[in-house]
Amino acid sequence: MLNLLFVVILSYLAGSVPNSIIVSKLVRGIDIREHGSGNAGGTNVFRVLGWKYGILVILLDTLKGALAVIVIARLYLDRFPFNNVTPFDDFTLVQIICGIAAVIGHIWTVFAGFKGGKGIATGLGVLVMMVSIDVIVALGVFFVVVGISRYISLGSLIAAVSIPLILMIRENIFGVDIPGYHTLLPFCIAIALLVIYTHRKNIDRLLKGSESKISFVKKK
Repeated sequence: MLNLLFVVILSYLAGSVPNSIIVSKLVRGIDIREHGSGNAGGTNVFRVLGWKYGILVILLDTLKGALAVIVIARLYLDRFPFNNVTPFDDFTLVQIICGIAAVIGHIWTVFAGFKGGKGIATGLGVLVMMVSIDVIVALGVFFVVVGISRYISLGSLIAAVSIPLILMIRENIFGVDIPGYHTLLPFCIAIALLVIYTHRKNIDRLLKGSESKISFVKKK
């Protein structure tokens, strides 16, 4: 049990690394939370510092989720402390738990007063390791929506919701036998609901027409 707690805490701490704050301090000497939307995430960096640094932060945040799943989870060496009723083996279940811990760390980071980003990029890093095909399709959805609307928040929301939908379509309509489908589906639905929750202010601004659109021109 102590070993499981260790990898969960380590995953949380990895997810808590505030890349947007670090990059904004190094590049411009500012706290990104005092500019733009005030959110410590890649989207706000995109708006305030330009697309290059926005992409850098998004990649770094994605890496946090992937790191929790493919590296930190491997530090778990004990037998599972409770009965595993999922279709996954113990290690895969530990990966899912570590991935969730990393996303929670990103949203409620201990290094920045428990006020972090919205979990999209870190959650993406986790899901890429677990449901790669579905994430690739969802990324296509994201780029199409952002390209048309110029709203990263809208693209993120639709992409997050599309992942469980894609899973269901592949399994139930196209007859693809997805290993662990009945465990992956509620996991992906939970991630989508968490994304909707963290984007609740964006949803309100989208409905009011006051959400900021992105620009590929670097801010001066």
